[in-house]
Amino acid sequence: MKVLKFGGTSVANPENINKVKSIVANLNDPKVAVVVSAFGGVTDLLLQTSQLASKQDQSYKKGLEEIEARHLAAIKELLPVQSQSGVLSQVKSDLNVLETLLEGSYLIGELTPKLSDKIVSYGELLSSFIISEFFKSQGLDAQFKDSRELIITDEQYGKANVDFEKTNAKCQAYFSSIDHQITVLPGFVSSSRMGNSTTLGRGGSDYTAAIIAAAQQAEILEIWTDVSGMYTANPRLVKQAICVSHISYEEAMELSHFGAKVLYPPTIQPVLSKEIPIAIKNTFDPENPGTLITKSHNGNGKTVRGISHVGNISLLSLEGPGMVGIPGISKRFFETLSLKNISIVLITQASSEHSICVGIADDDADPAAEAVNETFAYEISSRKIKPVLVEKDLTIIALVGDNMKSHQGLSGKMFSTLGKNNVNIRAIAQGASERNISAVIKKDDVKKALNSLHETFFEENIKQLNLFVMGVGNVGAKFLDQIRQQKKFLKEELKLNVRVVGISNSRTMAFDENGIALKDWESVLAEGQPADRNAFFDQVKSLNYRNSVFVDNTASAEVAKTYADYLRNSISVVTCNKIACSSDYDFYKELKQLAKQYNAPFLFETNVGAGLPIIDTLKHLIASGDKIRKIQAVLSGSLNFVFNTFNESVTFHDVVKQAQEQGYTEPDPTIDLSGVDVMRKILILARESGHQLNIDDIENVSFLPKESLETNSNDAFFESLKKYESDFQKLYKDAADVDSKLKYVAQFEDGKAKVGLQKIPKGHDFYNLEGSDNIVLFFTERYPNQPLIIKGAGAGADVTASGIFADIIRIGNF
Repeated sequence: MKVLKFGGTSVANPENINKVKSIVANLNDPKVAVVVSAFGGVTDLLLQTSQLASKQDQSYKKGLEEIEARHLAAIKELLPVQSQSGVLSQVKSDLNVLETLLEGSYLIGELTPKLSDKIVSYGELLSSFIISEFFKSQGLDAQFKDSRELIITDEQYGKANVDFEKTNAKCQAYFSSIDHQITVLPGFVSSSRMGNSTTLGRGGSDYTAAIIAAAQQAEILEIWTDVSGMYTANPRLVKQAICVSHISYEEAMELSHFGAKVLYPPTIQPVLSKEIPIAIKNTFDPENPGTLITKSHNGNGKTVRGISHVGNISLLSLEGPGMVGIPGISKRFFETLSLKNISIVLITQASSEHSICVGIADDDADPAAEAVNETFAYEISSRKIKPVLVEKDLTIIALVGDNMKSHQGLSGKMFSTLGKNNVNIRAIAQGASERNISAVIKKDDVKKALNSLHETFFEENIKQLNLFVMGVGNVGAKFLDQIRQQKKFLKEELKLNVRVVGISNSRTMAFDENGIALKDWESVLAEGQPADRNAFFDQVKSLNYRNSVFVDNTASAEVAKTYADYLRNSISVVTCNKIACSSDYDFYKELKQLAKQYNAPFLFETNVGAGLPIIDTLKHLIASGDKIRKIQAVLSGSLNFVFNTFNESVTFHDVVKQAQEQGYTEPDPTIDLSGVDVMRKILILARESGHQLNIDDIENVSFLPKESLETNSNDAFFESLKKYESDFQKLYKDAADVDSKLKYVAQFEDGKAKVGLQKIPKGHDFYNLEGSDNIVLFFTERYPNQPLIIKGAGAGADVTASGIFADIIRIGNF
């Protein structure tokens, strides 16, 4: 015999019920029990309607009308006209009784648990009767059987306890006496020994099916739902979750206890001792094998089989010096909660006996706190124990797996993963069976925590980086194009799944939680909402993704001011914007400290030398114990391009204009030609060498006329260059006369920094520096005479974008 249970989504409407019929019709078993839930949403509607009636709110009648309309419509759509009359008559009769019960609740202004069970039972009674009649009309050998005649319970209404001796006897007697193939039964409902309607509590339809399967020693219990089995995590929150094909009873119970809603924990209990397999199947994808649950399974050697969670949890903490060594404290505490019928989900206690902490449902938190404070009123008044501390809006996450037993390092791996993503753990529990490790976290961190843990334990070490990119001009556009081109390589070779979730320019911004298609990013951005730096940050924060990275491709001081906000929320920052790291030293230091405190990398390799590994090399020198004695560098690709291109046959104005048009200069070329950009770069190198300097401490020997420096627009600046062309030609001639080249040089030595134009003679490392290349000479204790030299392209959108990309990869490997 097979037992099949179909949940509310499976029988939500006539279309779905037809799918159920197809599944049942394909069975060849001589006897099949089909247990069905109420039509989707009807149970909630019955509860809401009964509550309104008990409050003497006339609007309960609208709920009743909706219930009636749904069932009558289903009959008319499912059954042929000639079969409708008798079914409509029976259903209307049942609905009349339901109306009477609701009217009674309305008149007395009360809803007792006993009355509530009678009312709510009509959801399953009506659906199962209609479905059985539909099956018969389709030629199936089916009959309806009221589960209340088979499942006998006590009179604990709302969650009755089953009398298995009487229930098993009735089930066996019934199924041995029938000769039809298919029996359709309502789930969830039962009756007391006194004959009153009772219900089996949340998930009761699963329980009904399990009770019948155990009583009949069924071949298999199939739970048909709207997902294809039990997943490694909730697929609605973790898109990469995969179905677990085979799992043990114990693992399934742990997962279902911690929120895997495809299975209700008590369901397993009746079939556990009988070793009856359970299959979790998808009504909407019946060919999918789903999940098979059996007595034992090695899980193919995997330690963690699933990650689950249960939300809406509060922590209730009782602590105080008066608890230490005093017998009976725990008994009184748990007894108080038990008397209030409050279920405890998690327990943890300090070995010092100084505190007890339990996890309970949010709805129970306030009455629980009140009851415990009353129980320990004397100890609280004498300050031996503190009043109960309640923390709400929490969630329990749990790693589950039979093979976790005695497997070293799992806890460390779990907590390290959460810590790296700034997920704060409020409490920890691990059962003696070592089959699960549970942690309590803020509910706002659930999605990030689940995805982080799933990535660690199930995704073959593929790490997902979620990028939020501000600035999509020359550099930003090249950066996005590089990601698009390298996406496959990164995933296959470096195990990095890089996706851009948000982008913004100065006009609009756009987000896509599943990642923006980079081939269409321009059209996506064009259709976005108005740009707003604060709203952009708020959206990044609210998404709360793991491994989030804010990428700043702008030159904006206002954007640089927001870095601290990102870092405080464990969002890494990658930037080519030099303003933050060259601003006030205290702000620079604060950003570095925030990056350490919140475990969020702050990387700015492109601040100096675009894509050249200058800062990274400097960091490695310092980290290895070397000390910087002197830095000499040509750090402006734009100035190097200008003075490599400028000669007696071309005007200085035209060369600078060319540099701007080719993207070698900042949008405001004054920043480059005034030396401010080079000052910022040498300042950053000095700071990264361990020195406390500000921009005002750097000597700048400018070659520009004062009038050019004081212009307030690009047009005025370029006009001034024309005016002083003779001065620029003289600079060139003076250098050429001594067989030298002009280079704009930055130097740091003995704690002092200086920038300015110099005549570089033949034979010097700077002399043959071509185009827009940069060069840095590091003189250190280990390189005192022959410096460590880094040389290469130091300007341009492509190389700057590649430097940003390299920082992203560094974070991926962090």
